[in-house]
Amino acid sequence: MADQEITADIDGMLGMPAPSRSRTGEAVALARLLHQECNQLLQLYRERESFLADHTLEGGRIVSLSLDALAEDPGVEERVGLLHTALRQCLGLLHCLILREEEEMGELEGEYEVMRNNVRSRLEHLLHSTRVLLPQAGEAEVSPDNPCTEEVDGEVGSFALKMWTYRVLLELLHWADHAKLTLHNIHTQSQETEDV
Repeated sequence: MADQEITADIDGMLGMPAPSRSRTGEAVALARLLHQECNQLLQLYRERESFLADHTLEGGRIVSLSLDALAEDPGVEERVGLLHTALRQCLGLLHCLILREEEEMGELEGEYEVMRNNVRSRLEHLLHSTRVLLPQAGEAEVSPDNPCTEEVDGEVGSFALKMWTYRVLLELLHWADHAKLTLHNIHTQSQETEDV
């Protein structure tokens, strides 16, 4: 039932009737919207924290995947599974970010906060869409994969917390882009298979 509601929501957001799109087509459309919204969210944060223009971030990815799975040439199911895992970690990071920002500033309803909540909702919908693409969809989790226990050096409201937030937003943008490309490739391959 929840999957049907999500599909109806997506159809309404995209202005497309349900029969015209496949499950992968819906996931691609969601990933594209998520990428746009992550980009907007990052821009809003940069406007709010103008000092970021003078700083570069160091360090690798926050979201990590199994190196064994990445070393091989994964099939469609493995790629969707890896993407689903990465998106769950991203949702966990976003939940932590929201908790920390609300602890620091309280619940605000500015443009940044509205977009942040849109990104969270879109990411949750994309998790549901990728779950139905998995062979054993019932076993796939869609809850955030992060207990929000990592420490950020410095005190609340500090430079370190702002830089951590910036890193999380960059990570969200990276994985939204990765989701858009991966799901587009899978969708294109599935259409080519159907045409044969």
